[in-house]
Amino acid sequence: MDDELLSVRVAELYYDENKTQDEIGALLGISRWKAGRLLSQARENGIVRIEIVHPRARRLTAERELRERFGLADAVVVPNPENSDGVLGRVAQAAADYLTSLRPVPRMLGVSWGRTLTEVAERLPDGWATGVSVVQINGGVSLNRRPGTAATLASTIAQRGRGHVTLLPSPAILERLSTKQAIEADRTVAEVLARAASANAYLFSAGVGDEQSALVESGYLQAEEVQELARKGAIGDVVGRYIDANGNIVDPALDERTVGLGLERLREAATAIFVVAGETKHDIARAVVMSGLCTVLITDESTARALLEEI
Repeated sequence: MDDELLSVRVAELYYDENKTQDEIGALLGISRWKAGRLLSQARENGIVRIEIVHPRARRLTAERELRERFGLADAVVVPNPENSDGVLGRVAQAAADYLTSLRPVPRMLGVSWGRTLTEVAERLPDGWATGVSVVQINGGVSLNRRPGTAATLASTIAQRGRGHVTLLPSPAILERLSTKQAIEADRTVAEVLARAASANAYLFSAGVGDEQSALVESGYLQAEEVQELARKGAIGDVVGRYIDANGNIVDPALDERTVGLGLERLREAATAIFVVAGETKHDIARAVVMSGLCTVLITDESTARALLEEI
């Protein structure tokens, strides 16, 4: 037999028949060392494909490629489930696991809000940290149907981290610039924003640029306004700020009425953890990663592949 066919036979005996390399050598008339070498060749040549099937498994090759391609400090990629409805849960669990294992533990963690981060907060175990300070980095006081979302998730992260929380008592977007300037001039709000700017790690996600946006559901924007932003090139929002495919603000006037951390602070941060999941987020994920808004990416395999195939 040539080496390729021999590799197939060795792989069949090893993986299907549970034979040892010594037993395979005796059956095929080769040394155990050659049996081992042929097994390695079988994996390298794609004759054997090993897949770890578990909801909390990771795709280490994709993680390495993302780090190298985009200069990320770290990346976490989880396999997509058969049912696409479960992808957010898997990514959220991966983000919770990442925070739990993060060393050193952030002294002060700045957090945004939204559906994705709510899922992350709910999956954090009690005692994931000890004494962590959590600060809300963008306004989130709901105007209608989403009461308490921002405050609840920030408080949950802090409570389970056995620390304390500092909330930003402001809506995300104000109707008038003068109102926004007055709110930011308030001593309490100004102190929260200063704490947010001094956080040594950030946790955030991104929203899509359509009527499904959390900013629409929370009453800050109308569906027609988001459609107009899309016509201007917006593909989604990061901490409430709408950006285009290059990571640039699409509507400076709207951005001036937005309360919270600016995008440049995320770009300057030593640790900015971006959590994103699902096909609808591919465009905004690409914009965030390629414009340097994050140092750590936590996502699903489909999103990772979409990023890696871009260039």
